[in-house]
Amino acid sequence: MDEFLQYKREPVPYTPQEPYYLGLNIDELPPIRRNPIYIILDNLRSAYNVGSIFRTGDAGAVEHIYLCGMSAHPPHRKIEKTALGAHEYVPWSYFERTKDCVMLLKSKGIPVVAIEITQSSKSLFDYTWQKPIAIVLGNEVVGVQEKVLKIVDDVVRIPMFGYKNTINVATTFGIILYDILRKWNDPTFQNR
Repeated sequence: MDEFLQYKREPVPYTPQEPYYLGLNIDELPPIRRNPIYIILDNLRSAYNVGSIFRTGDAGAVEHIYLCGMSAHPPHRKIEKTALGAHEYVPWSYFERTKDCVMLLKSKGIPVVAIEITQSSKSLFDYTWQKPIAIVLGNEVVGVQEKVLKIVDDVVRIPMFGYKNTINVATTFGIILYDILRKWNDPTFQNR
């Protein structure tokens, strides 16, 4: 145990800086410019994943999160645990059927892209994201429903190089969100 004493340090006092920890009312916060990114969660099993997606969605200032089917929605103890207040910052709606949500966004002229590994899915590395854009993320075990895949405008995959062909849905969302934001701000992708 003595060999670890060299790593001992005095604790750093924590000073909350974000509104959730400061106890500020969401209505008192200044408005932010949201990115025109709409997230559709297709039957996510884990409320922890939903909470994590809220937190990452707030970090990327997404426009809206649509919770569909069996996806958990606020108020929910597990969402609150991982969202750390972000569920209060990001606008959200619930749809009983994912298909209805997809059709609503498409009727508003918003292209809908599923994130899924299929025979014809396009690589994230080469994909140019339209603006605005809606992203469908699927169930942790079975992915995006087949009937939803049939009505989306495109399907994109994150290339996998190991033995597993999938990664956690909340991690997937973080990768996709920041790929969109990076490419929207990169002139080499904007001119494609």
